[in-house]
Amino acid sequence: MQFTHEHEEIKRTLKRFIEDEINPHVDEWEAAEAFPAHELFKKLGDLGLLGLTKPTDYGGMALDYSYSVAMAEALGHCDCGAIPMAVGVQTDMATPALARFGTDELRREFLAPAISGDAVGCIGVSEPGAGSDVASIKTTAKKDGGDYVINGGKMWITNSLQADWMCVLANTSEGAAHKNKSLIMVPMNTPGVERAQKIRKIGMMASDTGLIHFDGVRVPQRNLVGQEGMGFTYQMMQFQEERLWAAANAIQGLTNCIEETIRYTRERQIFGKSVLDNQVVHFKLAELKTEVESLRALVYMATEKYIAGQDVTEWASMAKLKSSRLLRTVPDGCMQYWGGMGYTWDNRVSRSYRDGRLASIAGGADEVMLSIIAKYMHTLPGKR
Repeated sequence: MQFTHEHEEIKRTLKRFIEDEINPHVDEWEAAEAFPAHELFKKLGDLGLLGLTKPTDYGGMALDYSYSVAMAEALGHCDCGAIPMAVGVQTDMATPALARFGTDELRREFLAPAISGDAVGCIGVSEPGAGSDVASIKTTAKKDGGDYVINGGKMWITNSLQADWMCVLANTSEGAAHKNKSLIMVPMNTPGVERAQKIRKIGMMASDTGLIHFDGVRVPQRNLVGQEGMGFTYQMMQFQEERLWAAANAIQGLTNCIEETIRYTRERQIFGKSVLDNQVVHFKLAELKTEVESLRALVYMATEKYIAGQDVTEWASMAKLKSSRLLRTVPDGCMQYWGGMGYTWDNRVSRSYRDGRLASIAGGADEVMLSIIAKYMHTLPGKR
């Protein structure tokens, strides 16, 4: 995949925005364990960056998915993982199914303000007893008159404490677990929606993460996204983009981690020479850089296949798995060469170490990615 002039302009615009509007405030937002989502998203919306792949009728630019990949990669210039994650939820996790399958009325009500930055969205899939096992969710949405009445709860929901709406996955019938779920748009100011708890985390500090309760929440049945019973399928489709996005987002941050470590180890003296002058150090950093570039190649290949209309579940799962592993091993390896400085809270590498650990858990755990990849291996022609 080759980035065009248009791709590069988006990356440059976003990098300047990050340098001016995000990185100067990251330490403050990390300490506060929240960032001003409405204010920041509005600025991104004004730049046209929240709807790159979305239909023009709702304020988007109708570009192909390679532009989302370019944006995800450029967001790696942020001095933390929390802000890119929050933006990615808005652009590539909470809105793809709405943009594809929502009615015109729903898209004008929920998608258009999300693209303009006038509304913050979130996606409600995970629950206290159901994370990677999406089929086991317990939240229900039962018909009553012209409404759905929603009961249950969602946990570990990014953006939920500031969100204006949630795209909720709920059981709308008693049928088979893969055919009884639907996606429903729920305004967060609806009676019965309780932002029950802010969840403290070991990393991704600037991103608010909430436990949300639904107690008799009524929304009109017209808030259904697409067809009833197709929610699980729609969510699996969204996961292709979510996992590709997550893998692409890792590339620049990992590259920055290595480059900062090179600069530090070149300056740091030990036993009469720079740390970088030890062969074991620069060989290790060379190995890590090679791994990151292999991730880049995998992401770009999967993106090309996706744009061509192929099912990239296998490739997106590989990219997600590879990026998750590297988000653990690269900061860990780099931190070693920072010595005691690497173990301090405000160090960029230590923040990468804390933030990166989430990747092997969120958006499908490593073990789930391995299971998906294994299933595709077993269905190769000639295999039983």
